[in-house]
Amino acid sequence: MEVMHERVAGLDVHKDTAVACVRIVAGGKVSRECRTFETTTSGLKSLLAWLTENGCTHVAMEATGVYWKPVWNILSDGKFELVLANAAHIKNVPGRKTDINDAMWIADLAACGLIKASFVPDEAIQELRSLLRARKQLVREQVSHVQRIQKTLEEANIKLDSVISDVMGASGRRMIEAMIAGVRDPRKLAALASGRIKAKPKALYEALHGRLTDHHRFMLRLHLGQYDALACSIRDVDQQVDEAIARMDKEAAGSGQSPFRSLIELLSTIPGVSALGATTILAEIGRDMSRFPTAGHLVAWAGLCPGQNESAGKRKSSRLRKGAPWLKTMLVQCAWAASRKKDSYYKAQFNRLKSRRGPKKAACAVAASLLTAIYHILKDGVEHRDLGAGYLDRRSTENKTKRLLAQLAKLGYHAVLKPLAEAA
Repeated sequence: MEVMHERVAGLDVHKDTAVACVRIVAGGKVSRECRTFETTTSGLKSLLAWLTENGCTHVAMEATGVYWKPVWNILSDGKFELVLANAAHIKNVPGRKTDINDAMWIADLAACGLIKASFVPDEAIQELRSLLRARKQLVREQVSHVQRIQKTLEEANIKLDSVISDVMGASGRRMIEAMIAGVRDPRKLAALASGRIKAKPKALYEALHGRLTDHHRFMLRLHLGQYDALACSIRDVDQQVDEAIARMDKEAAGSGQSPFRSLIELLSTIPGVSALGATTILAEIGRDMSRFPTAGHLVAWAGLCPGQNESAGKRKSSRLRKGAPWLKTMLVQCAWAASRKKDSYYKAQFNRLKSRRGPKKAACAVAASLLTAIYHILKDGVEHRDLGAGYLDRRSTENKTKRLLAQLAKLGYHAVLKPLAEAA
C-alpha cells in the first residue's frame, strides 16, 4: 500500500499509560520503535519531546472515553498534525490484541493516510460544550426529583398530577409546601390553587383528599430541597455560559470572526430552535462549517442519516447510528417544537412522513432538515427563510402524477389520464 507520510506515530491511550509507536520510512525500509509513557503531565511532555525529536509529521490516536483529552491538550503544542480517530473505524485484526500491536496498527494506518480525523473543536467551544452538557444532566436530575415527588404524593393517595399539569408550577408548589408545613385539610389545600387552574373545586378536593403522614412530609421536603438545589446549580451554569459567550465575542472582535451571540440570534430564527437550543447546537458543531464539505457530511456526522446495509441485492435494516448523542437529542427536541409551528415547511414535512413512517421517524427527518438549514445559515451568514407549508405541494406536476397513479395501482385500479382540454 502506498505510503503517504514517512514519519508518523500511533498512540494507544489508556487511563494511566499511553503506548507510542514511531514509524519511520528511510531508504525504502520501515523502522518502528515503541515506548510506554505515563499520562501524567510530565509523562506526556516527555512523549511530546520524543515525538518532536523523531521529526513526526502526523500523530494519530483513537478516542477512548475521556482519556484522550489530556493527551490531546499536551500534544496539541507540537509542530505535527494531530489526528483523533473513531475507535470503531480502526479496529485491528482479531487475535492480535496487545497495546504495542494496537499502537503499531494505528501508526501503519496513519502512514498510509487511512485514518479519517474526527472533529475536535477549539478549547473555547469545548468549555462551552462541557457547560451545556452539565446543564442537561442537571435538568435530567431535576426531572427525576419531580417524578419522585409525584411518586410520594401517589403513595399518600394524593392525585395532584391528575388535576394539575405541572406539579412544580406556582399552584402545585404552594400546595406541596403547605403539605410539608403540616396542612392536611383538602379544602385549605385546594384554596391555594390559582384561578387559572381548569380543574373544578370538587375535583381538586377529591384529588387532595389523601392520607398524608409524617414520612410523606419528610420525603416531600427532601425531594423539594434537591429540586431547588439543582435549580440553583442550573442558574450558575447559565451565568457561566453567558460569561463564556462574552469572552468568545471579545476574542472574535479581534480576529474578525462573527460574534457568537449573533450566530445564536441567526439560528433562533429557525422554527422550533430557542436561544438555549441554538447555543447547544453551536457548542456541539462549532461555528466553522469548513470542516464539513457539505451539509450531508454534517447530517451523517450527527447520526441523522440512515446507514447502508445491502447484501446479495437485498436491502436490510439501516437504522440511524448513534452519531453525536448530545446534538441529536437537542435537534429532535427542536424538531418536535418545529412540527407544531403553523404554516411551516417543517410541520408539513412532519405530517407528510408521520402517516407513512410514524411520528418518531418523522421527527428524525425534520431534525435532519433543521441541521441542513443550520449548516447553510452558519456557512453563508444568512437568516432562515421558511419554504412554507405549501412547498411540498408545489412540486412538479409529473412527479405528483406518478405518485398518484402508483397509489391507484396499489388499490387495484388502472387509470388512463387525459388532459382537461381533450376530455372536454
